[in-house]
Amino acid sequence: MAVPSRSLADDIRRRTDDELVALVLARPDLARPAPADLTGLAARASTKASAQRAVEALDRGHLQVLESLVVAGDDATRSDVRRLLGVDEADDATVRSIVEDLWRAALLWRAGGAFHVVRTVPEVLGRAIAGLGAPIHELRPSPSRATATIEDPAALAALLEEASPAARAVLGRMAWGPPLGVPPTSGAGQAAVRWLLEHHLLVTVSVDRVALPREVGLALRNGRLHRTTSLSPPDLPARTVPAVDAVAGGAASELLTRIDEVAEAWGAEPPRVLRGGGLSVRDLRHTTALLDVEPERTGFLLEVMYAAQLVADDGEVAPVWAPTPALDEWAGAGAGHRWAALASAWLRMTRAPHLVGHRAAGTSGANALGPDLQWPPIRAIRREALTELAALPPGGAPGAQDLTRRLLWRRPLRSGTDLAEAVTAVLREAEWLGVTGRGALSTAGRALVGAGGSVTRVESAASAMAAELPAPVEHILVQADLTAIAPGPLVGSLAAFMRLAAEVESRGGATVYRFTTESLRRALDAGQSAAEVLDTLRRASRTALPQPLEYLVTDVARRHGRTRVGGCAAYIRSDDQAILEAMLVARDLGPLLLRRIAPTVLVSQANPAVVRELLHDAGFSPVMESVDGSVLATEVPRRRARGRRAPGMTVSAVDEPFTRSLVAGLRTAEEAADARRAEEEQREGPSIPVTDPVVTLALLRDAAADRHGVWVGVTDRHGARTRELIHPRRVDGGQVRATDAAGHEKTYSVHRITGATLA
Repeated sequence: MAVPSRSLADDIRRRTDDELVALVLARPDLARPAPADLTGLAARASTKASAQRAVEALDRGHLQVLESLVVAGDDATRSDVRRLLGVDEADDATVRSIVEDLWRAALLWRAGGAFHVVRTVPEVLGRAIAGLGAPIHELRPSPSRATATIEDPAALAALLEEASPAARAVLGRMAWGPPLGVPPTSGAGQAAVRWLLEHHLLVTVSVDRVALPREVGLALRNGRLHRTTSLSPPDLPARTVPAVDAVAGGAASELLTRIDEVAEAWGAEPPRVLRGGGLSVRDLRHTTALLDVEPERTGFLLEVMYAAQLVADDGEVAPVWAPTPALDEWAGAGAGHRWAALASAWLRMTRAPHLVGHRAAGTSGANALGPDLQWPPIRAIRREALTELAALPPGGAPGAQDLTRRLLWRRPLRSGTDLAEAVTAVLREAEWLGVTGRGALSTAGRALVGAGGSVTRVESAASAMAAELPAPVEHILVQADLTAIAPGPLVGSLAAFMRLAAEVESRGGATVYRFTTESLRRALDAGQSAAEVLDTLRRASRTALPQPLEYLVTDVARRHGRTRVGGCAAYIRSDDQAILEAMLVARDLGPLLLRRIAPTVLVSQANPAVVRELLHDAGFSPVMESVDGSVLATEVPRRRARGRRAPGMTVSAVDEPFTRSLVAGLRTAEEAADARRAEEEQREGPSIPVTDPVVTLALLRDAAADRHGVWVGVTDRHGARTRELIHPRRVDGGQVRATDAAGHEKTYSVHRITGATLA
């Protein structure tokens, strides 16, 4: 007959390799960093930080079952769970499945046919579990006849029958939580509360607070833990909409066009980076006017470009937001692959574009591209929302409120207000991106959601979207009113030319451009001549060029460039023109690109210090002068080498192959440790392994909670190590209060305990 487990560590050591793999995949934080053995894995799983991550990932059904197990106490069974949840044996299969899931995630461990919740789980759930207060033995540690009455269901029911209507009204207001209240200081309520306190139906916990014991709360609820038990997710009603892929393709085409416009504008005049990071409100407003969209959409578009690494802080002394080299590679890909890169970046990013402009208490609004938009939960919300859409039939479009209700069941510990706002934003952004159309998941979006890290599925998403994107056209229709119509998205070179030489007047299935003096001057500033502009228009237009447009182009070109502005970094002046002539013909000074602008003045684009050095090398004897013409004394600069940045660390994903390798290593390490421990115990007595501090603390806390004995290795101030058998009573503030084998009270410093193992 198998000996039942007496701790989580025992339970985990007895699991099969497949069960251990399932545990690590359910809680990947247990693998970072890799524990030394299975005992270390169990200790890490029982830490409060890890347990909190696991509890926060539970849906409402799993959370309600876990709360019922906590309230039922040690040696809880499935029948206890059904009783507390108010469900009958017909739901036993569902309860069994949920309990198995909780065991698989190591939130509880089995001992025979009963279950024990991991010690740190009640700490994570808090004292008021499901709105119930603490048990009477915690509120009144000293046992008495009154506390025994509260713990006896029959005696408690009889006592509640004796309560007056006023007393029952007080209990009714506290029955479903919160379990703490402020007693009245006068009136009938004061007498009712006094009677309740005398009979321990309420317990004083502070000068002005009373608490409702857990046993009383459950009796008032007729033994039910929750008003409504919800073991299964709520239904997600959805309407069926047509033409989803066509609408999604139009949105994706519009997105790609607007990104090209931002890249063109920021490539020419990049906006500056704020001192605290991010984009200024003025630059965001300017980009919004350029795109002719609402500010929320502009912020979303810029954040997607940033996540896809198409724009970045250039890192200069005066930093600006500029397109990256990756933009050129992205722009040369097919339209479907360009969209897939943007959609994948949006799905993975942990930034929340909908927070642009939001003001937290005591702060200014969050800036686009700034650090305040970092909000990791949005990635999970985005993924979960799209997964729910993918589970619907094609064309199914749910409402935002219904989807929020469903996601709140999936993650009940989230803030409902934040989640509702985030879900609305995710649905809006998915529509802008073309992942959805009319609220339903598109074919490309469905492939993207199922892609995960699969390159093949991302390729299929790109192919699906490419089939819906309108084919680029190579012609325009120039009209007599100085406008041109593009009947679809233009090919790259023609689109770039039209963005340069004309202004966008309206968008849609067809784009209307208007030629203006300013837009044509922009094309001439870019180096094009009037003849080149007209020739490009004649080749692209399916209609003859109207005379007004030709007159406008030639008139702008005639006035263009009459006044010229240039720049130089250094000048050379000398009253001896022969010296300047020698400099102009000197071959060694060719890199300076010297140019004469006056009989006694040469200019160069090179740095003045470089000009002076090359002139010295060429045999001239120049001196530096200030802006007022006085001679400057020069100092030899002291050079410093730039510090090299440490290479980044690459972390492998916690996937099934990695997890199986980890479990095999843990199993081998555990077997080696058991063999070594058995050999040492046979030779020297009980062996105390050197354990990780996290493992040591977890073992000591578990032993204190379960009143187990623990063998510990302790070093004294001289470094000598001894073994002691102790019974921990409390672990707090870096110290362990315990009784030794002789029954004497002792206090041990945690940093002097080198290892621990259960006795």
